[in-house]
Amino acid sequence: MPPNSCCIVGANLAGGRAAEALRQRGFDGRIVLVGAEPDRPYERPPLSKEYLRREMPEEKLYLRPQDYYREQRIELRLGVSATRLDPTERIVDLESGEGVHYDKVLIATGCQVRRLSIPGSDLDRVSYLRTRTESAELARLLDKARRVVVVGGGFIGSEVAASARTLGKEVTILEASAVPLVRALGTKMGEACAGIHRDHGVDVRLSCRVQEFRGAGRVEEVVLADGSKVDCDLAVVGVGVTPTVDWLHGSGVALDNGVLVNEYCETNLPGVYAAGDVANAWNPSLGERLRVEHYDNAQNHGTAAGKVMAGGREPYAPIPYFWSDQYGYTLQYVGHARGDDQVVLRGDLPTRSFTAFYLQEGRVRAGFAIGRPKDIMATRRLIQTGKQVDPRVLADEQIDLRAFAR
Repeated sequence: MPPNSCCIVGANLAGGRAAEALRQRGFDGRIVLVGAEPDRPYERPPLSKEYLRREMPEEKLYLRPQDYYREQRIELRLGVSATRLDPTERIVDLESGEGVHYDKVLIATGCQVRRLSIPGSDLDRVSYLRTRTESAELARLLDKARRVVVVGGGFIGSEVAASARTLGKEVTILEASAVPLVRALGTKMGEACAGIHRDHGVDVRLSCRVQEFRGAGRVEEVVLADGSKVDCDLAVVGVGVTPTVDWLHGSGVALDNGVLVNEYCETNLPGVYAAGDVANAWNPSLGERLRVEHYDNAQNHGTAAGKVMAGGREPYAPIPYFWSDQYGYTLQYVGHARGDDQVVLRGDLPTRSFTAFYLQEGRVRAGFAIGRPKDIMATRRLIQTGKQVDPRVLADEQIDLRAFAR
């Protein structure tokens, strides 16, 4: 077995940042970076926005130039999936037949989209979006489309809908819940997000279940459970993702909504780590487990894992953060809210300039804002301090929230 070797399974944002951190922290051994996609590590957020709208060249997606990996002696195994982890022999088996030996291995396989299995789901122009290749293909289909249906009103579906509408398409969002984004943001903020789409001419339909796609070879209409139909020449499905862990079954790695890890990215097995979307990590700052599916976490968690694998011992205890760009608005969220949180509003919903604070027992647990980045920075500090806050202070725009948070 090659001495002092690290294998990273997942050539994505988390895996790419982990490889970089290993070298930056002085690890001089072998690094093998395995990726199921044919591309070297890249950023996913533009796939539903600038890259989809052809406003960003492909080269700007990538974390590093191709030469970087050669110069840093990071071996790329791209376009090949891992099929098995053998923690006893310390081998990762690849579908190519190669077995990669390791002293330490990082599981960074991310997530895969949930796919519908309803009638007509195999028709042409029923599309999903997760990879660069899928985004490029969706951009090509959008060129030809006039009427676009987006199934699912979550953040990916919302961003695709906003991009399609920006490109001048007729867009309909079909959301199964009574309010979009209700699990993440609650009823009032979910309604505000739906209102942004309606302001821009999107037909947002709620509490509706898709029953069938119909068409002669390619999708032409979507049939709902109540019998109504929506005409389209392109359907994009965004109904969530699941952690990519099938290849780990039988390995002994503890799984529960992803790979269970502690604040040091360690699994229950020696030498086995996990980071990014696939990791269900203990967060000591919040006192709970979270599996976070956003850019900020993938990047920082991957870096944290690389540092630990290189010999460091710094806990990863972030305040979760994500953002979404739609129609020129920037939506930002920090922390982790619960369904029974008290919601306090600062600002004005109709003007789309506001911050919503989510409180438990007078302590701020999360904040959601449109167009108010300074409020989000202050909210992060309030979450970190854990101090009790008078809701009237949060709601009063005459009070300098940043000074109060300090």
